[in-house]
Amino acid sequence: MASIEELKKTRLTKLELLHKAGLNPYPARVPRDFSLDQVKQKFADLEKNSKLISLAGRIMAIRGQGAILFVVIDDGTSTFQAVFKKDSIDEKFFKLFVDAVDVGDIISVTGLLFKTNRGEESVEVKSWTMAAKALLPLPEKWHGLTDPDERFRKRYLDFIMTPETRDLFYKKAKFWDVTRTFMKDRGFLEVETPTLETTTGGAEATPFKTHHNDFDLDVYLRISVGELWQKRLMAAGFPKTFEIGRVYRNEGSSPEHAQEFTNMEFYWAYANYEDGMKFIVELYRTVAKEVFGTTRFSYKGMDFDLADEWKHVDYAEEIKRQTGIDINKATDKEIAKKLDELKVSYDGTNRERLTDTLWKYCRKSIAGPAFLVNHPTVVAPLAKSVMDKDGKPLSVVQMFQPIIAGSEVGRGYSELNDPIDQENRFEEQEKLLKKGDTEAMMPDYEFVEMLEHGMPPACGWGHGERLFAILASKPLREVQMFPLMRPK
Repeated sequence: MASIEELKKTRLTKLELLHKAGLNPYPARVPRDFSLDQVKQKFADLEKNSKLISLAGRIMAIRGQGAILFVVIDDGTSTFQAVFKKDSIDEKFFKLFVDAVDVGDIISVTGLLFKTNRGEESVEVKSWTMAAKALLPLPEKWHGLTDPDERFRKRYLDFIMTPETRDLFYKKAKFWDVTRTFMKDRGFLEVETPTLETTTGGAEATPFKTHHNDFDLDVYLRISVGELWQKRLMAAGFPKTFEIGRVYRNEGSSPEHAQEFTNMEFYWAYANYEDGMKFIVELYRTVAKEVFGTTRFSYKGMDFDLADEWKHVDYAEEIKRQTGIDINKATDKEIAKKLDELKVSYDGTNRERLTDTLWKYCRKSIAGPAFLVNHPTVVAPLAKSVMDKDGKPLSVVQMFQPIIAGSEVGRGYSELNDPIDQENRFEEQEKLLKKGDTEAMMPDYEFVEMLEHGMPPACGWGHGERLFAILASKPLREVQMFPLMRPK
C-alpha cells in the first residue's frame, strides 16, 4: 500500500497535468447554478427544460472505465451522480479527467439532466473544470479515521466521510434556534454580557486566567453566561433577559464535561423557582418535539419521556434513601467515610464538596424526568432560602435542577436579592478560596452594592449543550464541532 507521501507525490504530478492543460486547479469561482439538494427537488422541471446546468461538489466515488464513468459528487447539501461519456465530452478533456482527477477533488460539471436505465437521476457531463485539486486522499470509507482522537483532530474529514455526523450539527443549530425563538416569543430580551471578568460569578468552577495588557490586570474567562450581569439588568428595570453564549471552565473532561461549551441563561423579574419549573418543562418539551420530533429518549440504557409528569426529588431524602446518610446530621468525616465505602473519589474535604459528591453518586440512578429540589444552602450561594411557616429561613434553598438519565441538565433558583445574606455567603465562599478550593465562587462586592440599591425578586436559569448531547444520545465531545485537542 502506497504511503501518504507517495500518494501526495502522484497527485502533485496530476496537478502539473492540469496546469499544462491550461486549467487553474484553484479558481476563485466555478460554474454552479444550483445546490445538489435543489437539483433533486426540482429535477422533473429542470429535466423538461433540456437546458445545460452547472453543478459542483467533492468527488466521493468514481466507477466504470473505458468510455463511460459514473462519478458521485457531494456539495454538503446532498449527493448527485455525474455521468462522463467519452462521446459527449471533448476527447482531450475526457482523457484529462481520467489522468488528472481523483476521489476527493472538488469539481464543477456542466451538462444535461437525465435518468439512467436504472432510473437514477443524473447529469450527462458536457464539460467540467477543477474547483480544488486535493493533494491528499480521503480516508478509506470503511477503514479510515477509526481513532477517536484522529476524528476530532481532523474533524473536516469526519464530516466528509460521515454525513450523519454533519447532520448532527444542523440539528444542534436548530436546538439553539428553537430555544432562542421560544424565549423571544415570551418577551425575553436577548443581551450580551462580558466574557472577560475581574471576578467570576454565577457558578462554582475553576476559571481560565489571562492578563489584560492595557489595564495591566489579571482577568478571567467567564464561567457562567453573565449571571451577575443579567441580575444587574433586573435591577436596572429590564424584566426579562437571556443570553446564549460560550462559557469556559478549567476543569476535567468527561462524557458530560468540557472546558468550553455553549450555555443559555435567563433572568425573569417577579417570578420564582416554581414559575421557573413550569417554564422549563414547556421549553424542554418544545425543543424535543421541534428538534427531534419526539419526547421519548434513551441515554446510557435509561429511558425517559419528557411528556411524563416531572416528579420532585428531595436532595437530602434521596441521599438518605440511597446511602443511609442524613446530610443534615452527619459529620464531614462520616460523609467522607461513606464516599470511601462507595468507592467514589472526591476533591477536597469541605462540607460543600463532600455533600455535592455524595449527591452526584445518587443521581446516576434517576431516569427522570424529575426536578431535584431542597438543596442545602451550602451548595447554592446565590439562591434564596426556603422559609418556614413563621418566615424564618430554613437550611435549604429555592433551587431546582432537571434530572434526566442520571444527569443534571440545567439549574435554576429563586434568586437571592437580600444584600446582607448575599454578602455573608460571599464571605463563606471567600474562606473556601483561601483554603485552596479553586471551584469556590469568587466574591463580587460590587454586585452586593447593586443589591443594596434593590433588585426585584427573580427566577434565574441556565442550561447548556449537555442537554442536546443527552437527547442526541452522544457524549458531549461528539456534539462539539472542534473539541480542544493536544497539539501533535
